Amino acid sequence: MDLPLPDAEACESPVAVVRPRTLLAPVVFASPHSGRAYSAAFVSASRLDPLRLRRSEDSFVDELFADVPDLGMPLVSATFPRAFCDANREPWELDPGMFVDPLPSWVNTSSPRVGAGLGTIAKVVASGESIYREKLSFAEAQARVSTCWEPFHAALTGEIEAVRAQFGACVLIDCHSMPSNSLPPRSAVDIVLGDAHGTACAPEVMATVERVLLGLGFSVRRNDPYAGGFITRHYGRPREGVHAVQIEIVRSLYMDEARIEKLPRFDALRQTLTRAAAAAAARLGALPLA
Repeated sequence: MDLPLPDAEACESPVAVVRPRTLLAPVVFASPHSGRAYSAAFVSASRLDPLRLRRSEDSFVDELFADVPDLGMPLVSATFPRAFCDANREPWELDPGMFVDPLPSWVNTSSPRVGAGLGTIAKVVASGESIYREKLSFAEAQARVSTCWEPFHAALTGEIEAVRAQFGACVLIDCHSMPSNSLPPRSAVDIVLGDAHGTACAPEVMATVERVLLGLGFSVRRNDPYAGGFITRHYGRPREGVHAVQIEIVRSLYMDEARIEKLPRFDALRQTLTRAAAAAAARLGALPLA
């Protein structure tokens, strides 16, 4: 299968920031896992075909939220694939078994994410299949962190600080999608909201986002099975006026998960999520967030 997207050599930047003409709400949207610019070198080094490599993507999530800048809120998206470098991890969560040379002592080699094969440089794709034919050098990991992870977080930090400077506080909506088979059998859940079990945002923020989604007909669950990854936990500092909520949308709502193709109802979901973003922004802007 050919990749329906430009490869990494054609990408101008590892991060795409779409800013509104005027900031109208204290909200920033992020999509760290929807990147799909695969370099020929990465594909060649993998034992997987491009379709299987793409199993780790939160495919098309950046497009689902592409209208939020028109509502006065920035959207920060990674263009690099999650399988290449995961922006929703600490910068140095690495599996020593993946590398030909010893890792420095300061590298986090024992996190649960590393144990699952899903560190900053993933060992496996979401389906559990190993990515690489051969071991990597630590220099390769350093290059990916410096050219992908760091620019993404620099851009996200910049947008959060710009919003906080204008409004005194900021709400980060960290946008993801989840495989339908990640939910319990017969579970009718459209969206899982995560706030790191109440630590990443004020209760009113979580309740506001939840009420908006419920009002638009979505079935919503909190923190199960996804409570929020590195981005939600790292940026969510309510006492400092930065609140973070992770949103996981079940992929069967908008895409064929086997083919990684949009379904005909994709545009309708995008429009509904745009309405949700507008309603949430208005209500969040009325809250005492600082």
